[in-house]
Amino acid sequence: MVITDHINLLPNPLMGNNDERIGTRFPDMGEAYNKSLINKALSIARENKINVLKGIYLATSGPTYETPAEYKYFRIIGADAVGMSTTPEVIIARHMNLPCFGVSVITDLGVEGKIGYTTHELVQAEAARTEELVTTIIKAMISSL
Repeated sequence: MVITDHINLLPNPLMGNNDERIGTRFPDMGEAYNKSLINKALSIARENKINVLKGIYLATSGPTYETPAEYKYFRIIGADAVGMSTTPEVIIARHMNLPCFGVSVITDLGVEGKIGYTTHELVQAEAARTEELVTTIIKAMISSL
């Protein structure tokens, strides 16, 4: 899933003293994920016949997988995928005015009626299964810059 926006439920990494040399105290997050990079990734995926969806990523602290009630809540508030990372890095990068692109490999469905038992090993195995596809997109994006 190409990330188009996020919901951050982690502590904000910009709390505390700010160094104005690095970035503004309150960076604009209106376009956290660069639309040009998103479009480039989607185009590359189409050219390579790679099935990619767009969506909103939600970050939680973990280290647990979500309960059915949490999945339901996250869907209600607008999330398409849930993970335990990504958003702090994007917040820091945007603080530094860096363009951002994000992708999330969907490893299990948090859909009511389809939620199955999951383990860290199952998530890693599913992620490994898609490694070649994600690598194709990222390499093409880098070479086009």
